[in-house]
Amino acid sequence: MSELREITVNGLWKNNPALVQLLGLCPLLAVTGSVVNALGLGLATLLVLVGSNVAVSLIRNAVSDAVRLPAFVMIIAAFTTCAELLMQAYTYELYQILGIFIPLIVTNCSILGRADAFASKHPILPSALDGFMMGMGFLLVLLAIGILREILGAGTLFDNMHLIFGEAARSWKLTVFGENYKGFLVAVLPPGAFLIAGLLIAIKNMIDIEAKKRAAKNRAGVVKGSKRVRTTGEVA
Repeated sequence: MSELREITVNGLWKNNPALVQLLGLCPLLAVTGSVVNALGLGLATLLVLVGSNVAVSLIRNAVSDAVRLPAFVMIIAAFTTCAELLMQAYTYELYQILGIFIPLIVTNCSILGRADAFASKHPILPSALDGFMMGMGFLLVLLAIGILREILGAGTLFDNMHLIFGEAARSWKLTVFGENYKGFLVAVLPPGAFLIAGLLIAIKNMIDIEAKKRAAKNRAGVVKGSKRVRTTGEVA
């Protein structure tokens, strides 16, 4: 259980592919102009991560070192094609919006990195969990950037969600700043994506620094060795 907990924490926080490893930044910054775009790309990446990790774990003892990386790339390309075909079949309009960034999932360094660094050395269950948590960590960062960029850039939230969830999701659109909001142009441009991503990284680093300070303070307050309780209530 401790191993599974560590895998979960690493994927979502400590070793987040977007905030810590800084991998897959091209699609992360290019298509996060809205929540629906971020969610579509994030789900496709999550599917490829889980599928490729499981497949690599299954063949880890049957593939020699000479063809290991080419085999991993072929597996990732196969699952990327599956994700692409699924999007063409069920979310074709969103697939057209995301364009080249769906087939480019195969070049996402975080997917090949997890296949080589983790799935090729661990059984199926930990590998599947690692792929899922790394994918979820990437998806959550995509959503955070998409939410902020859509609110600041267009003044709306959850616009065009029907592209994923059907016609019933048209009513999910929220107008945050009113109908007369002209939008903050920088937020929908690549520089805005860089600024927001940098802000999220800075916030995470601040939280980590504060957590380390509290942990160090707690360790410093622990008195090692035997302790004597005095009648004054003090511990010595």
